[in-house]
Amino acid sequence: MRLYTHPACLQHDPGPGHPESPARLHAILAALDRDRFATLDRIEAPRASIDALERVHDPAYVARILASAPVDGVVRLDEDTLMSPASAEAALRAAGAVAAAVDAVLNERASRAFCAVRPPGHHATADQAMGFCLFNNVAVGAAHALAEHGLERVAIADFDVHHGNGTQDIFAREPRVLFVSSHQSPLYPGTGGADETGVGNLLNVPLPPQTGSRAFRETWEERLLPRLDAFRPQLLLVSAGFDAHRADPLAQLQLDADDYAWLTAQLVDIARLHAGGRVVSTLEGGYDLDALTTSAAAHVAALMS
Repeated sequence: MRLYTHPACLQHDPGPGHPESPARLHAILAALDRDRFATLDRIEAPRASIDALERVHDPAYVARILASAPVDGVVRLDEDTLMSPASAEAALRAAGAVAAAVDAVLNERASRAFCAVRPPGHHATADQAMGFCLFNNVAVGAAHALAEHGLERVAIADFDVHHGNGTQDIFAREPRVLFVSSHQSPLYPGTGGADETGVGNLLNVPLPPQTGSRAFRETWEERLLPRLDAFRPQLLLVSAGFDAHRADPLAQLQLDADDYAWLTAQLVDIARLHAGGRVVSTLEGGYDLDALTTSAAAHVAALMS
């Protein structure tokens, strides 16, 4: 199994007090440096190509993001989303990690991959940065699989506590991509209603605060996993946000690390049935450092199984 990351992703700094801080990635990489992860094939993420970015983002938007990084300090793109001098490079490496991981698993150089990168991506729409996200990393990977590898069925499973509105927006009219998501509602960004079905390729299951482990697992067992299984994906991508953890300060779903290990194992099983075991996961949210560390480690351990 491969681990993709890059030092630039540690240098993207939205400023003091921002929840999406470099400390998040430092904590994850420290956890994945332990003996149980010694067999990970550690790869430096390449930059995403402009072509790869423009498959999912408007060309003018791509140019604007790449030109927006300040010489010093930070520049604010919206209330929550900021860029520092290293942010454009970090965003290129984050999106490039997912595209490279897709190449690796589809060319049989690895069975699975985890992209330990930031900024996250699933809120970025075709033409708007939001929710800490600049480029939509998982969408870049999915579009790359369609365009460069000729796949006909790519699935994206998103278990971040916040709805992946950008991913949904990009693929809402693309039947070759299935997007399934559980997320807390009401909560930012206010999208992801059960009635948002695209062209039959979106399955959103909003969950109320205080849902807890049992109901979360039942939701996936009864609704989301069967839909993934029926789609028979040739590749499974994961937007791996760990902010549904009970310790996270931004939401209240009340999960724990064992829930992420359980769900990851279920996703791997579906990938084994239909996709030759091919899974590419990329980091999204998770803002309590201890919870993020244990949850990401549990996720990666399950991907390695």
